Amino acid sequence: MADAPGSVTGSDTVQYAFADGVATLTFNRPDKMNAFTDAMLHALLKGLRACERDAAVRAIVLTGAGQAFTAGQDLSDVQDRGHGLSFKDHLEATYNKIIRALRTVEKPVIAGVNGVAAGAGASIAFACDIRLAAESAKFATAFGLVGLVPDSGATWFLPRFLGYARAYELYATGGRLTAAEAHAAGIVNHVVPDADLADRTAALAGQLANGPTKAFGLTKRAMNRAAAGSLDDALDYEAHLQHIAGLTADHGEGVRAFLEKRPPRFTGT
Repeated sequence: MADAPGSVTGSDTVQYAFADGVATLTFNRPDKMNAFTDAMLHALLKGLRACERDAAVRAIVLTGAGQAFTAGQDLSDVQDRGHGLSFKDHLEATYNKIIRALRTVEKPVIAGVNGVAAGAGASIAFACDIRLAAESAKFATAFGLVGLVPDSGATWFLPRFLGYARAYELYATGGRLTAAEAHAAGIVNHVVPDADLADRTAALAGQLANGPTKAFGLTKRAMNRAAAGSLDDALDYEAHLQHIAGLTADHGEGVRAFLEKRPPRFTGT
């Protein structure tokens, strides 16, 4: 893939960069706190699908330009759209596809939450596999403040992090979680100084991009299924996926490296 900002996404509002196995998609409307327009959502989905198809991409980072991760839906864009598209149709055409893409792409996805993540923007961060947050970052549950229901997977993710009562209170009151609060609740993996977020996120993404990509993807597949199934189902599915992982080149390399007492050189195959 070329690394020109709009070469993969088709839009400068979602910029794309690729280096050393890591694709970075940056929300790029800093003057609007990276709030999503319809065109921007379609560009994000296009970028995620391109990352999924490209075998050279072995880890994905989502982050925002400027002071925000993303403020969620641009409400002025909704007003401009008029009444031609229902909320249901809009969700099914945009956010729901993005959330499914994040959960099914069999490569690690890291959210580098550099500022506020609000509404559906918080949901997108929740759908990533790992979240690093700047100390100044906040997660805002803004739906109730505009008379709407949490969407984009919000009712699935946040209760699993916080429990029903805390999640419902946040949505009902329009509350916010600081980065430290989100870390204490298990939502955020690491909180880092604002100035260090980009470097720390890149370092983790680089580490994952050099790992056994197939095994990482199968692990994600297993965990997605286990979240909605029984223990017996999880045991059976783990055995099925372990058979697949055991046939990969990276498994053979991992065993050889262990026996030879050297670092493994994984190729993602």
